[in-house]
Amino acid sequence: MGGNSGQAGHHIYKSLADDGPFDPVEPPKRPTGRLIMHSMAMFGREFCYAVEAAYVTPVLLSVGLPNSLYSMVWFLSPVLGFLLQPVVGSASDHCQSRWGRRRPYILTLGVMMLVGMALYLNGDAVVAALIANPRRKLVWAISVTMIGVVLFDFAADFIDGPIKAYLFDVCSHQDKEKGLRYHALFTGFGGAMGYLLGAIDWAHLELGRLLGTEFQVMFFFSALMLTLCFIVHLCSISEVPLIDVAKDIPPQPTPEDLLLSSDGMYEYGSIEKVKNGYVNPELAMQGAKNKNCAEQTHRSMTLKSLLRALMSMPPHYRYLSISHLIGWTAFLSNMLFFTDFMGQIVYHGDPYSAHNSTEFLIYQRGVEVGCWGLCINSIFSSLYSYFQKVLVSYIGLKGLYFTGYLLFGLGTGFIGLFPNVYSTLVLCCLFGVMSSTLYTVPFNLITEYHREEEKERQQVPGGDPDNSVRGKGVDCATLTCMVQLAQILVGGGLGFLVNAAGSVVIVVITASAVALIGCCFVALFVRYVD
Repeated sequence: MGGNSGQAGHHIYKSLADDGPFDPVEPPKRPTGRLIMHSMAMFGREFCYAVEAAYVTPVLLSVGLPNSLYSMVWFLSPVLGFLLQPVVGSASDHCQSRWGRRRPYILTLGVMMLVGMALYLNGDAVVAALIANPRRKLVWAISVTMIGVVLFDFAADFIDGPIKAYLFDVCSHQDKEKGLRYHALFTGFGGAMGYLLGAIDWAHLELGRLLGTEFQVMFFFSALMLTLCFIVHLCSISEVPLIDVAKDIPPQPTPEDLLLSSDGMYEYGSIEKVKNGYVNPELAMQGAKNKNCAEQTHRSMTLKSLLRALMSMPPHYRYLSISHLIGWTAFLSNMLFFTDFMGQIVYHGDPYSAHNSTEFLIYQRGVEVGCWGLCINSIFSSLYSYFQKVLVSYIGLKGLYFTGYLLFGLGTGFIGLFPNVYSTLVLCCLFGVMSSTLYTVPFNLITEYHREEEKERQQVPGGDPDNSVRGKGVDCATLTCMVQLAQILVGGGLGFLVNAAGSVVIVVITASAVALIGCCFVALFVRYVD
């Protein structure tokens, strides 16, 4: 660093290097195989999501869930996620487990996903085997299935934040971008595999007869896939425990020096390797604070201080979160009602007619074709994620972000105004563009913001101590909880719109309008780092 503007920052880093065994350089380049292993968690998660999308409605109908409880099932999980995401994100920033900061949370949420699937796919069969009284059996079957759906949705939505924070912690800037592309790629592959597996008529196959029902078959494959993918993911790249860094930090000369250093470094969490002569200085400061100021760290974990940090986040983080909310609201509005749209509007079927009527069979055919459309979406999402690295060099992150919203808005608008089987299936490719965009571009921007702020901290010492509670876990969790807020808005608002309009076509038109509004927002308000 040259010039007077960098002297103070240089002095802090130099003094830390003189007093401790670390040097502030970024992590080494990760092998492609390790990044692919890290992405397997997204494959397993999306595979199980696709299974849920295909089977959760038949499961809920089969156990006799009353219509009055449907809203509770779909609202409870996103409400809990929206409230708890930032809290757990902050907790992971301060976790002192021997296994690292993120992996304990990922493992816990993975187990919760597995338990949730076991409950909603097998709960009815288990309750029927244990309880003979018909009334008690109905109550217990509904209760167990509801708990399973809520638990799975909660954990599956929640886990995205720790997975992204884990990637950001252990990778260099270039590997973060590469890893996010692999995440989106395997997310699409996982969804496609899940939808294809759900399209097979297992009841007439030997495995279906062996395991009992198609629900048990899907649980077998889902549990196997989830377990294998998460084992590979958790063994992909090792984390350095925060407590190990704390042990390597010598006592600071004076409280003033410690305060100065912590203000300058302790803003975002990151876990980097301390071995082989390097460590992230922000992590070192966090370790020092955990070692010397445990009570202060405990205070920083309170909900009040966390909310204060979130409310005082820089404006560009806030605008990015709003754009993420707009994008997911548009995307979920279309995706949650897409198969119903295909059955009622494109195929002109009637889901409320008798189950042996022609109208109902036509509706079922439309739902099946809609599932194939969702499969096309997943496949194209993977392909588009692969080509993003080529496109970004020409149009940049702003171009990718704007293009994703624009194509989705135009595509859904065309589908809503001119419903046709073949054109709708072709335009499902544009859903994949939007899906890939939402899974990659906002998190790429987060990494750009973090890198920019790390450079600023090297040049200018000091900072706002209130921001010390916010780490990468909190920032990723803030983005992820926008997905839960979008689910709340979609679940609460679209039902009213459908009842008012008398047709589900209003859902697709709404998705198009929201996406086009998002185009303007990402172009005018979201900040892009040069």
